[in-house]
This record gives sequence, structure tokens and C-alpha cells, in this order.
Amino acid sequence: MSLSVLRLGRQTCANPAAAEAAEWLVTNGIGGYAAGTLAGLPTRAYHGLLVAALDPPVGRTLMLVTVLEAVTVNGQSFELGSVRWAGGVMAPQGANYLEEVRFEGTLPIWRYVTPLFSLEKRVIMDHGANVTRLQYTLLRAVAPVTMTLRPVVDCRDYHGRSSASDWMPTVTAHVDRISVDWGSADHRLHMQMPGAGVEGQVSWYRGFDLAQERLRGLTDREDHVQAGLFKAELMLGETVEFAASVGALPLAPETMADSLGAETARQEMLLAAWQAVRPAGPSTPWIERLVLAADQFIVRRKLNDGSSGHTVIAGYHWFADWGRDTMISLPGLAIETGRTDIAASILRGFAETVDRGMIPNRFPDAGTAPEYNTVDATFWFIEAVAAHHDATGDLSVLTDLFGVLEDIVSHMQHGTRYGIRVDPADGLITAGEPGVQLTWMDAKVGDWVVTPRIGKPVEVNALWVSGLRFMVRAAGVLGRDPAPYKLLLAKASTGFARFWNPDVGYCYDVLDGPQGHEVALRPNQIFAARAATGIFDADRCRQIVRRCEEALLTPVGLRSLAQSDPAYRPHYGGDQVSRDGAYHQGTVWAWLIGPFIEAHLDSYNDPVRAREVLAPMADQLGIEGIGTINEIFEADAPHAPRGCVAQAWSVAECIRAWHLIARASDRTCEMNRSVQ
Repeated sequence: MSLSVLRLGRQTCANPAAAEAAEWLVTNGIGGYAAGTLAGLPTRAYHGLLVAALDPPVGRTLMLVTVLEAVTVNGQSFELGSVRWAGGVMAPQGANYLEEVRFEGTLPIWRYVTPLFSLEKRVIMDHGANVTRLQYTLLRAVAPVTMTLRPVVDCRDYHGRSSASDWMPTVTAHVDRISVDWGSADHRLHMQMPGAGVEGQVSWYRGFDLAQERLRGLTDREDHVQAGLFKAELMLGETVEFAASVGALPLAPETMADSLGAETARQEMLLAAWQAVRPAGPSTPWIERLVLAADQFIVRRKLNDGSSGHTVIAGYHWFADWGRDTMISLPGLAIETGRTDIAASILRGFAETVDRGMIPNRFPDAGTAPEYNTVDATFWFIEAVAAHHDATGDLSVLTDLFGVLEDIVSHMQHGTRYGIRVDPADGLITAGEPGVQLTWMDAKVGDWVVTPRIGKPVEVNALWVSGLRFMVRAAGVLGRDPAPYKLLLAKASTGFARFWNPDVGYCYDVLDGPQGHEVALRPNQIFAARAATGIFDADRCRQIVRRCEEALLTPVGLRSLAQSDPAYRPHYGGDQVSRDGAYHQGTVWAWLIGPFIEAHLDSYNDPVRAREVLAPMADQLGIEGIGTINEIFEADAPHAPRGCVAQAWSVAECIRAWHLIARASDRTCEMNRSVQ
């Protein structure tokens, strides 16, 4: 299956604000990435042409910030790079020559046009390696041209900032290659441009402006090192290649054409795998692009025994792999896309990390011990195991993991960290203690937990009930005794009825909290309306869906809190206190579109309406993160995108929702045919 092409022409490229706001992302499958704006200037500390994962999938380090290109033809020089400096001066302004940016699959291609020449530039990363390649092709010229490339480099943690000093890295010029030594072989940057002449000068460039960091209340300027110069002659129709890699080994020997062909073939195989499992019917281009975007989050991680496994990067640019995000994302990223082997690898890998009945909340960027401060991630793990089994019927995976699932249930019964346990009085999961955030609404600034939700959160217990349903089913499939799980399920199902608040016609968000029951209208109750939970009757499920639709649904997901609540925060931005104070107090979360559509279909069996709900998400692929979907959006209209420009569960749940709608449509058509 050939890759679709997404073209952004002058409507974006000739609009400086739009070209700076729109961002591209290329990944390497081990946690590293290249990213920036369509305009070419870095606006985030996380932007760079090579952010290498030195301890995959973490240890991410900014190595190559940008390359400032210039083209000389007939004695005239044209700067193609773009930088905004602290104070607002823009120089150079290469974006002025930008005619279009198009994406072939996930790979970006820029086309620069002047009266004297037209030039295309591609960016690609080698899959499985910290290597970025740039390709420049001369499409039109009135005479031969000379290309000059000035790399801007760094060697810092991707969360950090650099400041100029008297110290400089060692820059060594070879025949067509420049090496930048930061004092460690593991951090040595190699840059190569076959056929080019090189110079080895080095200097600090001071005062790069980081506009997006300013909006987030963070340090908004930094300095980088300009290391070396490459110069090459280019004839009409010719291509020159520039590559950058990290480490003691030389650059990979493949040419750009080989790497481009390999990556194109790999992306075509991803689409073919999805085509083999997706519901019948016409294809949808924006879902095709999301299938490719889904792959950007799936990365390799070394397992405890040293073998290679897989995990999920929660979001670009600043998240690593989180247990909750991984398990919520897994069905959409891997199962619905026909990559069930990857899903099994992820499940087996996380099964190794289960400790005291819990999977980790996150693996820190520094590669230190995983953190186990989550109550719901473990239940999402059970959901993911169930989704894999339902899709594949693979008894070997279920057999291998069932002992882990038994251990989880046992620890819930006897209690584990942070007061997480089954309350014997009603069979529900209770959790929490002061100063700890355990649910997905996990914002914390210093000692302030914004939404502590101590007690019995509604979504946690909906997942507990659906998890027990699967345990009963799985035990039967494997010939085990399901009786213990049936008893737990019966108790929890009866206890769950306590969540219904007849005074308002929807569920309490938390039961038995320090101040009693929490009545805030939040989206968490949507999980209680799913058929997979199977607790409430049809009328109550419809009431939940209707209330969520009326008070929380937006074109880009569900609000985290109803506008009528006194704690509602309409805007997300500013410093960390302001941002985290709004994070789950109204801010819209795109991933919630999946469970909402699932519950809506279960209650109303109306795929036409469900498709209307999902349709606006297609527009997001061309607004900020091109070809992908943001983490969050402003609570108030027009719901501007915020947070990470590419978020795993946002992409995953749109893919899963599309499949749910397609299957519901198929069932409706079959029913209509049977009636006729």
C-alpha cells in the first residue's frame, strides 16, 4: 500500500504564525527523534534534528539542534535556515522562500523557491539508530549552485538549557566529516556530507528564542555551539546528503536513498498490516495517517533478562514510557493496527515489572528505578491483556500472564502500597493517602495534589469490575477455577451501585473520601456506562452518556470537569502552578473520545452519531502536530491545542474509536439486510 501525501502549501507556508505553530516529528523506534516547526526555527527546548536516546528509550540528549543552510547561485546568496533570537529579531529568514511542506507518510519534505532555483529538503531517521539524515535535491536552477551548511550542536539533557561559557567541545575536521567531542565517546557527534569540503571552526551562538517555552512559563532562551562548515557544489537534478550520528561507531554505511527506501517500505508494511485487520469498507486517509503516527510511540526497551522488548512513549516531546498511558494506548496503537506481536511483547515486558500487585506508573528519564504511584495502571494492564486475548485468542500469552493477573487480584485483596485494597464492606477498591496522586488525574505541584481523589474513584472501580469479569472468563478458558473471581465480582457489582447519585442523575466521582462523596461532574463515570463493565441497566447508562455529552463533550474530546463547577478552569497555560492547576479542572483530554464513543455505541447503537462525534478530530492532524493529535486542549471554545503535540493515547483512542464505529456500522448493515 503506497503512502498518502499530505501537502501544506502557501496557506500555511506564507503565513509566518501558522508555519511556526505547525510542528513535524520523525522518530527512530528507540526513543530518539527529530522535531521542529514547519518554518524551520526551533521554538521549544525539545526541538532538534537529532535528539538521541543514549539509553533507549531514555537518556534523550539534544545533539544536533539545527542546520543553517545557504545556497549561492550567480553570486547571490540565499539563507534557507530560520532563527528567532532573544529580543525578537529573526535572522536568517529562510522561511520566506518556503513554498510548501508535504508529508510522505510521516516524513517531511520542504520545497524552497526563488527566481534562481528550487530546492527540496528531506529529513529521515534510521530506524533503530541515533542517526538523522538530510537530503537536498536541486529541482531547478539557472546555474550550478553552492550549498553551505552550518550545523548548530549541543550535548544536553533534552529537558535542559545550555548557556555559553569559555569551554568549547573539540571539533575535528576530516575529509568530508566533522566530529564533535564532548568528552565522552558515547556523546561524540559525527557529521558527514559525502563530496563536501569541510572547515572545523567552532563558536557559541547566543540567545536562541524559545517562544513555546515562554508560553509554558519556562526559561525561554538558550545558547548553542556552531560547529564546522560543509560546502558542496550541486548541479541541476543532483542530490547531496548530510548525516549525523552519535557514538564511537562511524555513520551507518547506507546511502540516503537506501535509508529512505527502507523507511518507506517499513511504513507501507505498517499500513498493510492494518489493512489486513481493519473492518471492510472504504479507507479513511486521516486514520491511515494516524496508523503511521501510532508507530512513532512504539519503541524498544531492554527487558530484565537483557533481551529486547517494546514499550510506549507516552507523548512527544517530554514524556517517557508510563504504565497507565501504555496500557490505555496498547489496543489502539498495536492491536487495532494488526501488530499483536508488539502488543504481546509490551504485555510480557510490563508483566516482568509487576511488584506487589502493581505495574509502574512511569520509568524516569534518568533510567532510575520505576515508580509505582498509581492505582489504575494495573487495571488498565488487565484491560489490555483482555483486548489482546479477544483479538487473537492466543492461549500462550494468556497462560503466561494469568499467574501475574492472579497475583494482582491477590494483592488487591490483601492490600498494597498507598492504602490500595479491596474494602471488604462493599468489594470496591479504595486507595490514597495525603500527598500522593494515584489516579490518571495526577497533577501535583510541590506538596499540592490538585485532584487527590482519595477514596473509591469511579473509573478505578469500573475497571476493577470489568477486570474481574475477564478473570472469570480467562479462568474458564484455561481450565482454572473461576469461583473466587465470581465471588469478588458479585460483591463489587453490588457495591458499585453506591456510585449512582439519584439527586443529580449521574455517578459520584469518588465514594468515601475524606470529605465524603465527591459529586463533581467529571468524565470518569463514562467507564461505568460501557458494556464491558456491565453494572448499570440501559437507562442509567444512557443517563451517564447523555450527561457527559451535554456537559463535557467538545469537538476534541471530553472536559475533565463541567463548566458549572466552581473549580472549573477555562484556560491552560502559564507557569507550572497555573498549568497543573487547570490540567484536570476543565482542560479537554482527547483520549476520552474513545471511551465516550464506546459507551455511546453500547447505549444507543448509533454509528452515524458516533461518527459525527469523532469527525472533528480529523482536522487536528493539520493544526499543530502535523499528522498526529495533541495531548490536551483548552476547556473553553475554540479549544486551542495545548500540552504535548503528539500523545499516544490521543492517537490510539481515535484509532480504536474509528474501528468501533466501523464495526457497529457493519452490524447495522447486516441487521438491515436480514430484515429485508
